[in-house]
Amino acid sequence: MTQLIFLFWSAFVVGLSGAMMPGPVLTATIGETLKRGFRAGPLIVLGHAVLEMAVLLMVVLGLGAWITLAPVKGSLGLAGGLLLAVMGLQMAWTAKRAVAEMTGAAHVTVSSVRGPVLTGVLTSVSNPYWWVWWATTGLYYAALALSAGWAGLISFYLGHIFSDLAWYSLVAAAIHSGRRICPPLVYRILITACGLMLILLGAYFFADAVRLFMALRHAGE
Repeated sequence: MTQLIFLFWSAFVVGLSGAMMPGPVLTATIGETLKRGFRAGPLIVLGHAVLEMAVLLMVVLGLGAWITLAPVKGSLGLAGGLLLAVMGLQMAWTAKRAVAEMTGAAHVTVSSVRGPVLTGVLTSVSNPYWWVWWATTGLYYAALALSAGWAGLISFYLGHIFSDLAWYSLVAAAIHSGRRICPPLVYRILITACGLMLILLGAYFFADAVRLFMALRHAGE
């Protein structure tokens, strides 16, 4: 029991430190909360949690060693960078319409091609560093947890996910309470800024992947 408690709380602390770092999921949480309200935060975490459960199982089955290969990491960066850029462009482009519905100024359907759950999946899968984390730190924790059996693995997973849920719910609550007193123009600026931030993150991931492939090419010459 002591080992299970340790796995839970250590995973919670490590997961919380990662969740608090700026990244695609945090940016999307802010943008989606501005458009949809507090529920967007927990729903994004739900999508994130479903994906992490699948990846954890795959890592345990041997995916970790494959993810760390340079060509695979580079491919994840290229695809993830493009995906984030597209998501950011869509967020920025539809900010005006989203704010119009949110404030009741217009009766239109929220201009998003995805819901918060799918957003949680996409923002996670498009981040190559998230994959690398699972292939390294995540793999170590999975191995440590498996020493206690499946109960240990479940304790690790729950601690990790509850850290995400706690942090992003707190962010969503803060954004939701503040948006009631902000003018519509501020909402629009914030949503647009979140979209631009996703575009910049996507460009960074893409450029980093290009540099990786160039380094591999030079090493092979």
